[in-house]
Amino acid sequence: MTTRRMTVSQAIVEFLSNQYTVDGDIRVRTIEGMYGIFGHGNVAGIAQALLQKSETDPKAMPFHQARNEQAMGHESIAYSRMTRRRSTYACAASVGPGAANLLTAAAVATTNRLPVLLLPSDTFANRVADPVLQQLELPHDASMTVNDAFKPLSRFFDRVQRPEQLYSALLGAMRVLTDPVETGAVTISLPEDVQAEIIDVPEEFLAEREWVIRRPRPDAGIIEQIAAVIKGAKAPIIIAGGGVIYSDANSELKELVEATGIPVGMSQAGVGSLNWAHPQNLGAVGATGTFAANRLAGDADVVIGIGTRYSDFTTASRTVFQNSNVKFININIASFDAFKHGSSLPVVADARKAIQELLDALEGYQVADDYREEYGNQKKLWDTAVDDSFVDQKRALPGQPEIIGAVNEISDEFDTVICAAGSLPGDLHKLWRVKSELGYHVEYAFSCMGYEVAAGLGVARAKEKGDSIVMVGDGSYLMLHTELLTAVAERIKFITVLIQNHGYASIGHLSEDVGSQRYGTKYRYRDAKTNTHESGEFLPVDLAANAESYGVKVIRVNPGPNSIADLKAAMVAAKAHQGGPVLIHINNDPLIYAPDGEGWWDVPVSPISTVASTQKAYQSYAEARKLQKPLLGKGSAEKQ
Repeated sequence: MTTRRMTVSQAIVEFLSNQYTVDGDIRVRTIEGMYGIFGHGNVAGIAQALLQKSETDPKAMPFHQARNEQAMGHESIAYSRMTRRRSTYACAASVGPGAANLLTAAAVATTNRLPVLLLPSDTFANRVADPVLQQLELPHDASMTVNDAFKPLSRFFDRVQRPEQLYSALLGAMRVLTDPVETGAVTISLPEDVQAEIIDVPEEFLAEREWVIRRPRPDAGIIEQIAAVIKGAKAPIIIAGGGVIYSDANSELKELVEATGIPVGMSQAGVGSLNWAHPQNLGAVGATGTFAANRLAGDADVVIGIGTRYSDFTTASRTVFQNSNVKFININIASFDAFKHGSSLPVVADARKAIQELLDALEGYQVADDYREEYGNQKKLWDTAVDDSFVDQKRALPGQPEIIGAVNEISDEFDTVICAAGSLPGDLHKLWRVKSELGYHVEYAFSCMGYEVAAGLGVARAKEKGDSIVMVGDGSYLMLHTELLTAVAERIKFITVLIQNHGYASIGHLSEDVGSQRYGTKYRYRDAKTNTHESGEFLPVDLAANAESYGVKVIRVNPGPNSIADLKAAMVAAKAHQGGPVLIHINNDPLIYAPDGEGWWDVPVSPISTVASTQKAYQSYAEARKLQKPLLGKGSAEKQ
């Protein structure tokens, strides 16, 4: 057997550079490159290996310098979503706090079922230098390190404590990264001494290797069963989730709904499954849904979930589906999601394969004309409500719907809007008129504040055409904006629309709903008399100047009656800009809300309070809970 003598780190870099994902006739690099911030622990291991590889083959494993470990994880996650989970990046971090900073990114990847490879350094395996700088010492367990915190956050975890363990660790990692069911954060912990140890690696291990994405078809007979249920339905509805997009099943879904007349509501991850203007696209469903989708879902007798995990937002905390005889058909590649909520007919299969077979089984079936008229009218009503919310009211401080409408109007067919946290995801879910399959990128499984700017860079790196448009509030921007500097350094173009409202607009609104009066959500000076931040003057922050300090092209939209017109002009200028990131800064009024979509979200309210607003909120909460169902597959409402 021919072998090559190299360090463990050199073997990792060589191996990763030769891994390929195959999905039908598509063959791409599984690991496109590596992000990193080097410190003690990996500077003599992974960093040296990347340097050596760059001198012999600069394109084999390109290195990208990040400014924050969490952010480089977000960039990799966003990239993998834009490639429909076929490609991602590896992220190398130093020992201790560098590794710990990756924990949030690991949770984002796993909750969203998106692949990312994390390579955190670890303390010495040989314990000769013990304890080392940044080592977590626990008297009751000498084997535990900071990296053990990755275990509950990862879909696969391994620690390479001896060089020969590398083979099984890397092969196991690749299996999970390319498995549509198991994928998420993959963490390989690398003790700093082991990274530099020598190993004789078989050439076969280092050769090119292909990982074929599984696309399983439904079990025999199940398609005929669900087709019979659908044919007997009077008011069926499809709930399209992210699985439709990851399976590349957009055209199949379009063919199915046009052949049958069944309308579609969409989860956050499923937006883009159909163009917004399609007559059967009722838009968002659930807590942040449209009233068109929620009304039809409320009356539906058959709900066909395709590639959705049915989060509490999608089900409006189990209140949206109210038909007492409703049946659920869950089509999902993961049995965990297919069997959720008491599904009447779980179908464990790839979304595209299942839709293709369902098309044949439903040949000749169409919904009744009066049902088409009903959902068509609801769609028209909702589209009119959105049109009205987009109208420029010439306010000095525009509302968020007006801002979304202006950005949406100027965006092109292949642009992608990016968001994750605050009030924007809910408003975008209702209002954004998606124009292409990958035109909507809202991370809402973890709804991680700080994801947006880093994700904008990751999306831009993956896009072949169109702009990446980050929409972010000041609260989330302040969490993690440093990757603007990375974009400047790499001359990567994406547009950030920074909406300044001096606080946490989303939690402020929620706080009002639960009777807490926006307490603790305002960015103001502390008032000495009340000892709170509730009534002080606004802080004199200038976030536009912050972005300018990184070298970002900044366009300021000044408050006034022309702010929406100026925003549109700024978007035109930003789209024309070349050579790096652009940030548009605009002030808004956080008390102007999007149209009500008649959704609800279960956030418990204190039943005992001396605050009148809390007492009132609890009464509303208790009434709303009466609509909750113990399981989606059961018909009777929960008795409170």
